[in-house]
Amino acid sequence: MDGGPYAFSFRRRRRRRRRRSHPFYYAFYTSNSSLLFQFSIFNFSFTLLEMGQAASSSSSSFCTALASADVSGKVEVGSSTRWRVSGCGGGGGGGGGDGDMTLWLPDECLAAVFGKLGCHERNTCSLVCRRWRAVDSKSRQRLVLLARSEAWPFLPALLCRFSSVSVLSLKCSRKIVSIDDQALARIPTLLASLKKLKLKGCIDVTDDGLHAFSLHRPPLLTKLSFASCGFGAGGLVSVISNCPSLQDLTLKRLRKLDAQNAPLSFDRRHRLERLCIKDLHNARLFIALLAAAKSLKALIVCRSSGNWDPLLESLQQGGETGSVTEIQMENVQMGDPGLVAIAAACPDLEVLYLSRASDCTDDGVSAIANSCRKLRKLHIDASSRFGSRTIGDDGVLSIATRCANLQEVVLMGIPATIGSFNVLASNCPALERMAICNTDTVGDSELAFIAAKFTALKKLCIKNCPISDTGVKSVGEGCPSLVKLKVKRCRGVTKASVCQLKLQRCSVVVSIDAGSMIFEGEGMAMAEEETGTAGGDGGGGAEGDGGERTRGRRNNRRRSTSTSTSTTSTNVVCSSRGALLLRSKFENALSLNRRSSSSSIHAPR
Repeated sequence: MDGGPYAFSFRRRRRRRRRRSHPFYYAFYTSNSSLLFQFSIFNFSFTLLEMGQAASSSSSSFCTALASADVSGKVEVGSSTRWRVSGCGGGGGGGGGDGDMTLWLPDECLAAVFGKLGCHERNTCSLVCRRWRAVDSKSRQRLVLLARSEAWPFLPALLCRFSSVSVLSLKCSRKIVSIDDQALARIPTLLASLKKLKLKGCIDVTDDGLHAFSLHRPPLLTKLSFASCGFGAGGLVSVISNCPSLQDLTLKRLRKLDAQNAPLSFDRRHRLERLCIKDLHNARLFIALLAAAKSLKALIVCRSSGNWDPLLESLQQGGETGSVTEIQMENVQMGDPGLVAIAAACPDLEVLYLSRASDCTDDGVSAIANSCRKLRKLHIDASSRFGSRTIGDDGVLSIATRCANLQEVVLMGIPATIGSFNVLASNCPALERMAICNTDTVGDSELAFIAAKFTALKKLCIKNCPISDTGVKSVGEGCPSLVKLKVKRCRGVTKASVCQLKLQRCSVVVSIDAGSMIFEGEGMAMAEEETGTAGGDGGGGAEGDGGERTRGRRNNRRRSTSTSTSTTSTNVVCSSRGALLLRSKFENALSLNRRSSSSSIHAPR
């Protein structure tokens, strides 16, 4: 076999066919014109250079070779057109005729490209050739594995292959046998650079496994997340005490831990900075954990029953009380004692998130306003489980009076008035984001006041409020810094006002869900008319008497539809997801109607 540029061995041909079958390879070899081909190559290489990933001498030689490259001819392969590059040397291509351009890429550039791909695409790229597999193994930072018990024999070899992984996620179903304590204990020895570990559904991991894991004292481990696992209080104490760099801990649906009667006990202070508790109902269990916190900055409690006021009161026992800057309490049982404890223990609080806290009143919010003067973000959802409003306009007024650094305010279910908005506008000049939801006290007059007074406002959201086109028009005339307006579930807002606002303020992004619109029969008839006209034009149309008969039928159908729907109109009020579902069903119905009418027209008589 002669040594021409296309004389390859069978093994090399098979390897090139497999490589060309991947979309990443076509970024180098497939194009519709030589100009587009050269542009894709140069754009790819110089983008990597600007990223700082290709500063080696091999990168410079690669770009120099690309600068001198020239498209010399094309080869027709089936239905695709592939361009052959000359002047680059064509590493491994045999005479530089149809060389593999990826061989000129340094490993760091190839690793940077792999970093931009998704998990599935990256797995496919690792099967192209041995070099790509080696580069992917050395540069992979995140790894998600199915943590079944059958995977344990292959887990050590797999982790040895991806030795540079820093984020590991092991997921399993609670109905399936998961990996055991022995597998968990070997992870720190196989992944020396592990920074984040997530276990989900590993019900066979017990306290002994967590204790053996923590004895290795992983030096770089900063974040742990446990969801639906089978360990208890002993394993959790071992992990917190023996991991020196642990800063972020998330606990979710730990049934065995939730069934513990005795609280957690710690011999020394720990370095946790963020604690997230979800779907755990034994609040007394975490009192000692918060008391032993040395530098806690964020506390998040979601969907957890039980009295959480004693837990918040334990923040005062932590010594360094001024370290907490963020507290989120969502759907929990908490009252004014908890808010008073937060105000006393967290004077540097910047983010407060209260959603459906059952027993909070204006007195607790006033205590927050008196102590937490650095508050930047405030989110209050006052609607409780029983439908009663516990926080009113007085609490918002106290926050607006004393917290001058507010940048974001979200008020849900609070009967805010023009008085509180006036104080917010005068005392909080840096307020940029505001959301008002589920209240009957905010109408067109209040919205006009907001548009006139809040000059620094950039994002505004109005949801389920009695506003109309007048309020939307006032927003278009005011709010000079407005960037985005979102309107949801406001039945008085029509499409005409939204279009007028878009024409008036072209730079403002207006987002309105279909649930805010009122669908009447006339609108449906207009939509049907448009789709019917488009379908008639697309199908070639019927000429002469057939076209006249078709138009007559459509007019009669429109008149009958408008006559039948003029007496009854349907108001559709729903969320964005429901609106999309209704829209898809309406479009399917119209398309079916159009198909049936077209089939009846073209049917033989």
